[in-house]
Amino acid sequence: MPDNNKRPTVIISCQVFQYLLEEHLPVNASVKSITYLDQGLHLIPRNLKDAIQKEIERIEVPSLIILGYGLCGNGLDGIRSGQHTLLVPRTDDCISIFMGSYQAYQHQFHNNPATYYLSKGWLDSASNPLSEYEKYKEKYGVETADYLMDVQYQHYKRLVLVAHNEDELRKYRPLAKQVAVYCERWGMVYEEIIGSDDYIRQLMEASQALEKAGTEFIVVPPGGKLKQADFLR
Repeated sequence: MPDNNKRPTVIISCQVFQYLLEEHLPVNASVKSITYLDQGLHLIPRNLKDAIQKEIERIEVPSLIILGYGLCGNGLDGIRSGQHTLLVPRTDDCISIFMGSYQAYQHQFHNNPATYYLSKGWLDSASNPLSEYEKYKEKYGVETADYLMDVQYQHYKRLVLVAHNEDELRKYRPLAKQVAVYCERWGMVYEEIIGSDDYIRQLMEASQALEKAGTEFIVVPPGGKLKQADFLR
């Protein structure tokens, strides 16, 4: 595998991770560029895959590319590295990253599988059931908006705000509770969890020494391709 220390580092990430990534960028990292893609791309995995692939192919110099994504509904299945090396969190979606580890998320999932999660990134970008309902209502009217929302959310029983410290929790609690009031239509119960930045920190450490990637991250060499099977545990 090429020496990543001699390659520039490029980050392509979902917008919801912007604040976490920028807080943990290694001081000595030669980060050439950071591109944050619209979080709404995950709603149609094929669009997410196309957008990421396009960004990868724009990079002319062989680089170490950090992808700030999980598998995201198979949106990363089939991503080609081209002349680059890819470093990717080995997670199903962003929740494990906000929680701090795959294991922490699995603990929550096994105890409460029907959970919808909120975070600073999702709330800042107005990506939540309440804002989604308002958009549907404006576009389609109340009756159709209600139907579309029921189809998407009627199986959830729990709404959880994941924050990384008490200050963040206090700041985003009012908006999260507005969303919670709306989600009472499906009987969702509101809860709060303090997450962790451990996963992002480990991602940045692995970018400095790929041999530290271990089992928590996927490394795709030049000429390789990401596959759904890479994310399975």
